[in-house]
Amino acid sequence: MALLVQKYGGTSVGTIERIEAVAEKIIGYKEQGNDMVVVVSAMSGETNRLTDLARQINPKVRGRELDVLLTTGEQVTIALLAIALEKRGFHARSYTGGQVKILTDNAHNKARILSIDAGNIDKDLKKGRIVVVAGFQGVDEHGNITTLGRGGSDTTGVALAAALKADECQIFTDVDGVYTTDPRVVAEARRLDQITFEEMLEMASLGSKVLQIRAVEFAGKYDVPLRVLSSFEEGQGTLITSESNEEDTVEQAVISGIAFNRDEAQLTINGVPDTPGVAFQILGPISDANIEVDMILQNIGGDGTTDFTFTVHRNDFETALTKLQETSEKLGARVCSGNNKIVKLSIVGVGMRSHAGIASRMFEILAKEGINILMISTSEIKISVVVDEKYLELGVRALHDGFDLAEYDEEAAE
Repeated sequence: MALLVQKYGGTSVGTIERIEAVAEKIIGYKEQGNDMVVVVSAMSGETNRLTDLARQINPKVRGRELDVLLTTGEQVTIALLAIALEKRGFHARSYTGGQVKILTDNAHNKARILSIDAGNIDKDLKKGRIVVVAGFQGVDEHGNITTLGRGGSDTTGVALAAALKADECQIFTDVDGVYTTDPRVVAEARRLDQITFEEMLEMASLGSKVLQIRAVEFAGKYDVPLRVLSSFEEGQGTLITSESNEEDTVEQAVISGIAFNRDEAQLTINGVPDTPGVAFQILGPISDANIEVDMILQNIGGDGTTDFTFTVHRNDFETALTKLQETSEKLGARVCSGNNKIVKLSIVGVGMRSHAGIASRMFEILAKEGINILMISTSEIKISVVVDEKYLELGVRALHDGFDLAEYDEEAAE
């Protein structure tokens, strides 16, 4: 017997028919002898609907009362799913985040989990009940309802799995696993049987939308085996686990996947004094505007000046460019420019640690396609490059093919 924590997203519980289908799926796992804890999101579109209602009253709404409103979406879903399970003769008990006592800080709309009291859930499991928990929400030390922000239901599932010492946390979504890249860009993309926390974290941060970064970070911190599965078709999905459990996989694959991000913008300031503190003078005003900087490139000239290039989210481009132009005037820079027609391509794989020449191979593949590289960033297990946005699909396909990530064709091999 295993203890499984399953999470179903908004699409998976988007209609009464889908909630009924989820109930059948849960019962299938229960009848195999598993103890079941289920985390659900609000029905698809419900959180947006509630947000729109609030903004009709106050366009700038945020904080405590918005959290009170938004958490009702999950409360509807947990009740409906528990009703569906009871109808089928299985004892179920639904809980809001506050009823579980998922304790968070008091940062409304983006709270972080501090602790979980799993006592009530343990009692229900011992009685053979299926426990259904509202994702995305908790309470602070004063009993105020809080929400966890984007990806909060995934985080709830992983946090409960850690608190309960579950055998596995299963994230059910509208895809059947983690792929070597987006199948909509590369039709031959292959579903991975396994991937490490490190690799998944890099892919999530680099643009992969399968899992939210916070959930992967939490799973890696507490070593919770995480599996991505489809709500709509059967399969083994993709297991995300620690590297120590993946020695065979590491030996077989140098590169696990290709990630890309369309939301990048590049800014450059040329001819600023090459003196201590100049980087702070450039990036300080950007940080003060609450804009996150991604990649940074600095080129030292021979005339005592330096050129400084960095990237930000495309939504922040205009604000960041305005700030940079103000800094340019103060520093007496020669040129200040921006480019919001770029994308970031990345290759990810723990196998890079033990293989040389991966970067040069990547650059060679892109060069053969006539793709010019504007910026480069590396870590132990990833290499990212910035290129013109028109080369996104060509670059992803070329890298996917160049590193032999396509589905293995047994018939062709025979």
